[in-house]
Amino acid sequence: MLHRPFQPAPPRTQESIMATKFPPSSRRAFTLVELLVVIAIIGVLVGLLLPAVQAAREAARRMSCSNNIAQLTLATHNYEFSMEHLPPGTTNPTGPIVNTPNGEHISFLVRLLPYIEQQGTADDFDLTASVYAPANAKVRAYQISAFLCPSFPFGTNDEKTAGLSNYAGCHHDVEASIDEDNNGLLFLNSEVRYSDIYDGSSHTILIGEMVPTVRSLGWASGTRSTLRNTGTMIGGGIRAMGAATVDENPPEFVGGFASEHPGGGNFGFADGAVRFLSQNIDPQIYTYLGHRADGEFVDEEM
Repeated sequence: MLHRPFQPAPPRTQESIMATKFPPSSRRAFTLVELLVVIAIIGVLVGLLLPAVQAAREAARRMSCSNNIAQLTLATHNYEFSMEHLPPGTTNPTGPIVNTPNGEHISFLVRLLPYIEQQGTADDFDLTASVYAPANAKVRAYQISAFLCPSFPFGTNDEKTAGLSNYAGCHHDVEASIDEDNNGLLFLNSEVRYSDIYDGSSHTILIGEMVPTVRSLGWASGTRSTLRNTGTMIGGGIRAMGAATVDENPPEFVGGFASEHPGGGNFGFADGAVRFLSQNIDPQIYTYLGHRADGEFVDEEM
């Protein structure tokens, strides 16, 4: 029997080893069409998600705004407990009040400073001088977060001389000048007691949202910068008509409440409750809510 000489196997190269362990794949890469379809699906999902995120953020801002009004109504109650009457909406030797930087014009928000943890600011404010006096210039320009709605993008007027407020007291039930004979709760030299609120504190607006303009006289000024009436229906989401424009109304005009929240605005009532009133509220009922003693019936589900 013939024996073949022993021949060792040829050494295996790295390529042959890799080929044995990892055979060539038959799968192909993504095509351009498949990639575009995936991108389009992601775009649709993001487009559906963004409105939900924005709505959630606006809901949070609206809740924060509601909390600001709750703090102001509570501060007003504390002031009433101390002084036995609500703070005057504004002060001046004579009326009516016009929207010009002339006069005493100390707003009710100035009186509330010690009750919203702003005692230092209150101490720096000279109550014996005009709001527009040089002695009050520094305080007047101060921005106070409790006076600003989170949905509102501005903090001061265009001249940087006055901090703004998105919250105003209700001085009257119809459009009229700010004077001592108004029917609201906060007006010229007012000292309204809870016994004076014949319609009931739960049916009378104390404070509501407003949209100031770039020429606003600020939170310290007891003019239309911090007082409004229910003679004009609630404006909503009207930034273009608010701080983005110059106020072209006559000085005697006061105006109504408005907000940056879609559909209506937050209102604080004299009983301390905060409610969101719709832009579609019945105009007559809305007028009743601005009058402290008209004796008119107001539906509980307004």
